[in-house]
Amino acid sequence: MISLSPALRRASAAGIALAACLAASPAVSAATAPPAAATAPPAAATAPPAAATAPPAADRDRAAATAGHRTGTGTGTGTGLDRYYRQRLAWGSCIKGPDDSMGHGLEKAGVRCADVTVPLDYAAPRGRTITVAISRLKATDTRHRIGSMLLNNGGPGGPAVQSPPDVRKAMKAVGPRYDIIGFDPRFVGRSTPLDCGWPVGTSILSAGLSRASFDRQVTFQKGLADKCRATNASVLPHISTRNTARDMDVIRGALGERKISYLGYSYGTYLGTVYTQLFPGRFDRTVLDGALAPDGYGPRLLQGAEPENERALSDWAAWAARRNVAYGLGRTRADVLATVRGVVAASARGLTVGTAPEVFRLDDTQVPSLITAEIADDTDPQRAALGEQMAVLRKAASGQPTRLSPQFAAALRNMLNGEDAKSAGAQSAIICGDKPAPRDPERYWQDIERSRAEHALFGPLTNNIGPCAFWDRPREKPTQVRHDAPALIVAATGDPRATYKNSLALHGLLPSSRLITLKGANRHGIYGEYGNACVDAKVNRYLATGKLPQDDLTCVKRAG
Repeated sequence: MISLSPALRRASAAGIALAACLAASPAVSAATAPPAAATAPPAAATAPPAAATAPPAADRDRAAATAGHRTGTGTGTGTGLDRYYRQRLAWGSCIKGPDDSMGHGLEKAGVRCADVTVPLDYAAPRGRTITVAISRLKATDTRHRIGSMLLNNGGPGGPAVQSPPDVRKAMKAVGPRYDIIGFDPRFVGRSTPLDCGWPVGTSILSAGLSRASFDRQVTFQKGLADKCRATNASVLPHISTRNTARDMDVIRGALGERKISYLGYSYGTYLGTVYTQLFPGRFDRTVLDGALAPDGYGPRLLQGAEPENERALSDWAAWAARRNVAYGLGRTRADVLATVRGVVAASARGLTVGTAPEVFRLDDTQVPSLITAEIADDTDPQRAALGEQMAVLRKAASGQPTRLSPQFAAALRNMLNGEDAKSAGAQSAIICGDKPAPRDPERYWQDIERSRAEHALFGPLTNNIGPCAFWDRPREKPTQVRHDAPALIVAATGDPRATYKNSLALHGLLPSSRLITLKGANRHGIYGEYGNACVDAKVNRYLATGKLPQDDLTCVKRAG
């Protein structure tokens, strides 16, 4: 998820729970090493004058109160949070080594980086500390500066240190008026890391076509949870969206901002919503793109999205049918969908994919995950990528392994060999730390079988068991939306990840919000990514003026 065409940058949003097999880039492993003194607070943590960077006492009390939610404690400044809010940030180069292509790109764009020290446990702020990596592209139109804007790309577990240059470009004329702040959430990317020791790059898999394959999934997912607990038991209870939101407020204070603006995609919309609830009055202009309804967010994140995924796959099949000469998948939509079903059926017996030296073995739990990962973007390049992959899988199903493209080979290496296993572990740790999952495997099996009858491809994936079924229970209850927030929500009607009904639900929970609907797009993540001039202009107008539209607005996908 690190380096950084806009498409790759947003892939963490486009994948949501599939981000681990969608968005990793070869730069990740070279770019994620934390500073050597990752757990030590900066020596000058309390140096700035209190009036310059510390939040007002009432806000510190609120932060302390939310920090002490689990224990019922939290008495304001006495809890020891002041040193975090007042710390002096040591801005410097983003380059972590000679092979750090991301860092070199940020350096060229004028971005500077720093580490923010935060408590591991907000209920015990005098205890162990961790660091959160941030980056800043400073405003150049200082005369008309609006403030700082914090970014989150989704995931969960998506980094955003790399994102300020792309976001500044998307913001067009208003971009130079903001300090644009990327951050890698706790235990993600360049922040203090989490390594669950997983052998794979994603835990989001299908239950397969049989009870035997589901039983293997139960064993596999339990093994992932056990591995993470065995190596990270001391930190897992503190990996949650609520704690990430608390980190965001520390970042705000350390930046010296009374309020902070925010741009969040996908899971980032949930994080942004949680922030508005924990820290009402601390946020300014807020854009939530591809929104998740708080009640729908949790370990079974894609459950209920089967119709939208089927619609996206069907639309892709029509596109591929018109290009049968290129991909050989069928001359009609129905023919292409039949090819897909045939590939999945053949994968139950095992598919050998690729030629030496890159040969992979796929089964019916992995092939549906690959397909699902590719259909949250209806642009021609993404559709072509799925067409190429399905052509390879079709030949493999016929016993004809073919050479893989570098992109497909990289995706398979990540999924099967864990080249981005750290991101997958962090992703699960966040989701499992936010909400509990059902524990009984039979509950999952019943849901799978019930869904399979109508949604043969996607039902066994969206209802499958995951590591959260074997995770320790979260320390805190999920955040409830009790405060209104005047946010701008952006949503596509055909979004197969955070479905349109999620955005409608969040809009209903936040009466002062406004909704921009993009009609006709099967796409997750719109603003600044999809190339829709209507959406981009309306979001940028809001970012420039701070005034929400009087009414909800509608844009339409461009023809072609």
